Amino acid sequence: MMDIPTWQFVLYLILVLIVGLVGGFFGARAIIKREMAKNPPVNEQMIRAMFLQMGRKPSEAQIRAVMNSMKKGQ
Repeated sequence: MMDIPTWQFVLYLILVLIVGLVGGFFGARAIIKREMAKNPPVNEQMIRAMFLQMGRKPSEAQIRAVMNSMKKGQ
């Protein structure tokens, strides 16, 4: 079996932890960007379509009110 000094083991452990954190950060960032491109957040056109599916013709004030309430909820 290989024997390595304690300081060297701790150094390797810290380096692996740093590499894992950096890799995880950039990996998660790429995944989130890809998902946001596939499924964009709700916009005014989606709200307008939702109102029309419910059988209502929305006014601009209603659309703005829904958008503002969604922004406050986040």
